[in-house]
Amino acid sequence: MLVALAIALLVNAAYNVIVWPRFLARIAKDPRARAADGSRTTFYRVHLVLIAIALVLAAVSAVLGIAALVTSA
Repeated sequence: MLVALAIALLVNAAYNVIVWPRFLARIAKDPRARAADGSRTTFYRVHLVLIAIALVLAAVSAVLGIAALVTSA
């Protein structure tokens, strides 16, 4: 059971690391991401915070997944 949990955590971490940076690139290209003067908008900043949180959770998942694998060995 512990190995299954570890694999799930590592798959979750990998998914987040693959998906969210690509999403950030799409957000950066979105016209709503910049104001008329070229500055970043709240739309961009909110998405940046959400993506940062997702990547921190991915890192936590990776650490816990590795710890679970080491513990089960």
